[in-house]
Amino acid sequence: MGRFRLRDIGIIACPGGAFFTKEIVSQLHSIVAKKLGTTKVPEFLIKTIFTRFTNGEFKTTLQEGVRGKDIYIIQDTANHYPIKFSNEEDGPGHILSVNDHIFCLLTTVDAVLQAGAERVTVVLPSYPYARQHKKTGREGLTAARFGQILENMGVARIITLDIHSREIENCFNRLRLENLHASYQILLTLAKIIDLNEEKLVFVSPDTGSVERNKFYALALKKPLAVMYKERDYSRVTRDATQTNITGVNLLGSVEGKIVFMGDDLLGSGGTLITALKALKEKGAEKIICAVSLPLFTGNAIEIFDRAYQEGLFYRIIGTNAVYHSERLYSKEWYLSANLSRLFAKAIYRLCFNLSLSPLLDNREIIAKLISKNN
Repeated sequence: MGRFRLRDIGIIACPGGAFFTKEIVSQLHSIVAKKLGTTKVPEFLIKTIFTRFTNGEFKTTLQEGVRGKDIYIIQDTANHYPIKFSNEEDGPGHILSVNDHIFCLLTTVDAVLQAGAERVTVVLPSYPYARQHKKTGREGLTAARFGQILENMGVARIITLDIHSREIENCFNRLRLENLHASYQILLTLAKIIDLNEEKLVFVSPDTGSVERNKFYALALKKPLAVMYKERDYSRVTRDATQTNITGVNLLGSVEGKIVFMGDDLLGSGGTLITALKALKEKGAEKIICAVSLPLFTGNAIEIFDRAYQEGLFYRIIGTNAVYHSERLYSKEWYLSANLSRLFAKAIYRLCFNLSLSPLLDNREIIAKLISKNN
C-alpha cells in the first residue's frame, strides 16, 4: 500500500469506546508531534453521528469523507456504563450489552467501507466471546465466527489485548489479529507499590491456562513460579462471585510467607479469583497482588472485592484503562490502573506507516531496562 500521509489516517470512536479513543488520540498526537518535530498534527478523529432508534436498532453516519483513508474504529464491547447517542440530548443514556456494542460496531464498519475507505482496522481492547474458542460439546465457536464476520465484511486487521486464546487468530484467511499485551505497563504499576527485586516475591498462575503469562513475568524478574489447579463441578451453574463450581484447589509450589503476584487476562464476576485468594491465604501467603488486563467487574463484583479487601484476602488489584470504568472503581484504595493508551497509540502509528509491531509485541528488552532501573 505504500506509506500513508498523516491526512490519510482516520480514527472513529464507537459509543462504547469513546473515552479510550480520546486517550489514544491524545497519545497519538504526542507521538507524531515528537517524530515530526512539530505541534501541527491533524485531528485524526472522523466526525460521526451514532443514532439509536426506539426499537434498539443503530445507525452510523459519517460527517466527512474517508475515501482512500486508513481507518481505525475503536470500540469497547465490555463497557457497561450508560451511553448517550447523538439523537438523545436528555435522559440517563442506555446500558448496552456486548451484542449491542458489536452491532453498533458492524454498522460503523459497513458505513466506512461503503464510503470507500482504503483499509479498515478494528481496535477491540476486549475481544468479545473470546472464551467461546473451543468445543466441549454441541456448542458454537463464537470467537471465531465473530472475527470471520468482520473479515467477510472487509476488515483487514483487529488489534486486541491479551486475547483469551491465541488459537482464535488461526481462524482467519486474510484478516490479521495483532495481540498486544500489558505486561510492561503492569510491571511499571507494580513497581510503585513493591520492590521488583523483593526476595519474597513469587509469581502464581491462577490456573493452567495462565501459566505462560505468569511464566513470562517470572522469567523477566527471575523469580519462582507456582501453579494452581482447580477441580470443578461443571454441573453447577454460577451467576456471581459468591457462587462457584470450584470444588478444590491444589498448589504446585510454595507461597508461605511470600508476596504473591498473580496475573490473569480478565476478571468478570470474580468468583474464581476470590476462591484462589482464599486458597493462597490458607497456604500462608503474606501479601497478594493481582493483575488483570481486562478488569470487567461485572454484576456486583466491586462490592464483593470490597468485602474481600476488608477481610484481608488481598493487597491490591492492578487493572488497565482498556475497559472503561467510572470513579466508583478508581476511588477504591485496593485498585490501581495501568494506562495502556500509549501502547495502542504506538500500535496504530506503526501500522499507519507500515512499521514493524515486533518492539511492542516482544517487550522483554524494555522490561529488562525497567528492572535494571529498579535496581
